[in-house]
Amino acid sequence: MSQLEETAPESGSLAELARKHGLRPAIARPRFPAYLRQLWERRHFILTYATSRNVSKYSGSALGQLWQVLTPLLNAAIYYVMFGLILGGSKNIPNYPAFLLTGMFVFTYTQRTVTAGAKSISGNLSLIRALHFPRASLPLAYTIQELQQLAVSMGVLLVIVLLTGEPISWFWLMVPVVLLLQTMFNIGAGLIMARLGASLRDLGQLLPFIMRTWLYASGVFFAIHDKVVGSAGLPEWVATAMYLNPAASFIEFMRDLLLTRHTPPSMVWLSCLCWAVVTLVGGFWYFWRAEDRYGRG
Repeated sequence: MSQLEETAPESGSLAELARKHGLRPAIARPRFPAYLRQLWERRHFILTYATSRNVSKYSGSALGQLWQVLTPLLNAAIYYVMFGLILGGSKNIPNYPAFLLTGMFVFTYTQRTVTAGAKSISGNLSLIRALHFPRASLPLAYTIQELQQLAVSMGVLLVIVLLTGEPISWFWLMVPVVLLLQTMFNIGAGLIMARLGASLRDLGQLLPFIMRTWLYASGVFFAIHDKVVGSAGLPEWVATAMYLNPAASFIEFMRDLLLTRHTPPSMVWLSCLCWAVVTLVGGFWYFWRAEDRYGRG
């Protein structure tokens, strides 16, 4: 009998021997309720990590934090010239500048959160392999980082809406509700993309094309019903499907609150609620299922 056979445990595999003596893997996936408690216990780390990333992101530029406002404004200016003036997208849309900026700011929040979430695991492998913490802390921190930037952008948006002739309304009190629902959706979507980005190496190459398609399908530059049914002559269900797109739903919800002459279908309210709850719960569950595999390999 060889020396290896003499030293092998008689009770079976090493896994069975470990279970017999009450041993468990050093990085094991906890139960889902325990996992959520661990995240809550690390809420200060998540907030600090997000804030520090925001501060350091623009620290090397002359304008600093102003870029988080200037970037969507510059993009909106380009899109206004291309789609509003050259392609005539502003026709039949009252207060097109506020219409466009609302769409740009709301969509950019989701776009940047999803894109950052896809890189949150693969871009922090050294941190993941060095420290033991709930891996969902990273996509959560990225979402909070984008929410902090959105807070500044929304202040600019409200000023622009007022300057373009919109009155202050009691409906503005509902703006935080829209942002809450959108943040819930963004957290879930960021968690889903974080797991996919950890295993699909080509996702980073595909994301720009996915985001661009999503941008054009969300009615950021045009009124969905007018263009899809009125101009293109497509069936009504195509416009309905576009309204039910989560990005379009949040954009239309926000426009309904800020713009007095914009009236989207009432279904967008329910769509926002459904997308927020389903994506948040499903995203947490989907990410948690692979908790013990992040940073391996």
